[in-house]
Amino acid sequence: MVRKNPDLFPTQDISSEEPSCHANLQDAPLAVRMRPSSLDEVMGQKHLLGEGKLLRRTIQSDRWTSLIFYGPPGSGKTSLAQIISRVTKARFVPLNAVASNVQTLRSVLEQAKKIKAHSGGRTILFIDEIHRFNTAQQDILMPDVENGEIVLIGATTHNPSFAINGPLLSRSLIFELRPIEEIDLIHLLKRALQDPERGFGKMKIKIEAKALTHLAKMASGDARRALNALEVGVLTTPTDKEGIIHFDLNVAEESCQRKIVYYDSQEDYHYDTVSAFIKSMRASDPDAAIYWLAKMLYAGEDPRFIIRRILIFASEDIGNADPQALILASSGLQAVEMVGMPESRIILGHLVTYMALAPKSKASYEAINRAIADLETQKTEEVPEHLRDSHYPGAKHLGHGKGYGQINEYIPKQAIYYQPSVSGFEKILSERLAKLRSLKSPT
Repeated sequence: MVRKNPDLFPTQDISSEEPSCHANLQDAPLAVRMRPSSLDEVMGQKHLLGEGKLLRRTIQSDRWTSLIFYGPPGSGKTSLAQIISRVTKARFVPLNAVASNVQTLRSVLEQAKKIKAHSGGRTILFIDEIHRFNTAQQDILMPDVENGEIVLIGATTHNPSFAINGPLLSRSLIFELRPIEEIDLIHLLKRALQDPERGFGKMKIKIEAKALTHLAKMASGDARRALNALEVGVLTTPTDKEGIIHFDLNVAEESCQRKIVYYDSQEDYHYDTVSAFIKSMRASDPDAAIYWLAKMLYAGEDPRFIIRRILIFASEDIGNADPQALILASSGLQAVEMVGMPESRIILGHLVTYMALAPKSKASYEAINRAIADLETQKTEEVPEHLRDSHYPGAKHLGHGKGYGQINEYIPKQAIYYQPSVSGFEKILSERLAKLRSLKSPT
């Protein structure tokens, strides 16, 4: 809903998110009706909205710079924008990037310029799902954001560093919203049950504590999902003879169906989970590694991506401490390709527990890195004559291969790249290498 819009420049209502857009608020979904109407009603996000925090001060003072709200679904991005629309003295124009085009965007920007020139009034442009705008569409905003013709507030579930143009990003404050804690979701559900105007306060509902906990847990930090599940359970459960709805754990489980794990396929949640997975194997914690593996599989991650990460880990982190690790991972790759899901989860579980418990050594990984660093920063060594190919006509005439077998030198400088650990099988290699290096003739 466009707010505080001077009559001189009427603007079409272009939002479908405000509850007031519904002819009858009671016809709106519960999640819409229960949107917070003030900062004090916002659940969670205390790191942004606690007393004295920057975002809270910004909203209360009505002093704006461009903002980006970034966080998972149901964390309150749109709700914060609607609170801003109620408290600001500026004209507030909401857009949804999915339903908007360049023509709509240019029209809003032109109106903002006219209003500022005529009365000095400010315009706050809220763009939901701003990551849906392509580079060209985002570029259209740049001059007006730069000149202060508009204040931009964007909301996105995608990492702004990847989804939003650098110049636009540099002119905005980024606030990362977190998934809502389970305890806060329970408070929100209780509020919905007690509120007689927006919630179910006028209905007779007897709900078990276990049912509330289950709804909050299955929502995975998503307030919208928690409220939707509550609404489904309430509206589909028949009353008893006294008109009471008994909302027990069975009703809660039916209302939630399968738990949804938020997991974007190419951005933060994807890479953060993979990072936790790798670090858990590196720390030799098979339980943690199995959990992150399960989360990726449950959320629909491609098992081939996971097996590729295991292959890299087998060489980078385990290396010669257990040479069987790379062989097992390679066999696992073939097995996963042949078997497919859901049975591949068994193979992946087998691999992950093995990798987590295997002895670790990064010596081979560090050796190649040291050698590459030498190539980048030092003189490039030529292949010594006695090591050059001597199998083509004329090679021996050039002296190639002469002395091979008698000259005990394979690089024309003193360099030690491989420094084996004493972990697992590499301890044997370390002892053998020490003997070989001690027998090496001085150059």
